[in-house]
Amino acid sequence: MILEDLKDYLGFAVAGNFANHLGEADEFSVIKTEEKNAPKGIFPFYIKDYESFLGTYPICDDTILTHGKEDQNLQIEAEVALICDFIYENEKVVDIIPKYFSAFNDCSIRVNDGKKLSTKKNWGTKTKGISQELIQINSFDEKDSILNKFHIASFIKRDGIVYDYGTISAVKSYSYFFNQLKTWMIDKFNTQEDCGPLEELKPFLKNANKAKGMLIAAGATAYTEFGKHNYLKKGDEIFVYVYNAHIHSFQDIINDMSGVDLYLGQCSKLHQIVE
Repeated sequence: MILEDLKDYLGFAVAGNFANHLGEADEFSVIKTEEKNAPKGIFPFYIKDYESFLGTYPICDDTILTHGKEDQNLQIEAEVALICDFIYENEKVVDIIPKYFSAFNDCSIRVNDGKKLSTKKNWGTKTKGISQELIQINSFDEKDSILNKFHIASFIKRDGIVYDYGTISAVKSYSYFFNQLKTWMIDKFNTQEDCGPLEELKPFLKNANKAKGMLIAAGATAYTEFGKHNYLKKGDEIFVYVYNAHIHSFQDIINDMSGVDLYLGQCSKLHQIVE
């Protein structure tokens, strides 16, 4: 699968799925969830042929373009992307089948302007990031899934110095993941209403039968102190790794960023330059 293929996928992301991720905390105060640790909702970031900014394809694997918005506090959001098949019948999402996963940067505007979350997630071409190193999902059942072994790590290299940007987090430490997340997403696609920063999702699914699948970003990790207070600047290098922590050490990841020639056989790596 290449970036061109994903132009025919619907792009959605899960909001509030990691403990202590700052994100849009104030804006989500109006959203009530059935369980305390449940994600807040789902938002669109790319809907092919949609008659708004959401119709612009924002995904790239080597660049983040600021489009002159550096003053709007751009931040990396390091996540796992799930590349999914789905079944849509009688104007409802009936099933979601995760097939592959990848490192993802749900790059975001952080200015709190009271608008919908989606408006901060796609401000033009090359404003999102995905690694083309996709890893096949053997099972999305918690007991058997290879994803149990994977961690998420993110960094910025600025002026030659590498900084931790997001906290290193096990994929299995998402608030909702595996079948719990899948069941929750199916329900949200069919029932989410317009509230606060979130939108009703049904209008974005009108042409769902024409899509090849869904690209779903599962939620961003919490920030380090550096990540909380440092926004993206032109020239920054972004690194997001989703790696098998049972095989690759954190030192392997540091060595890879330093240019050491080593083989990361079970790792999805995203490297982007901010321009």
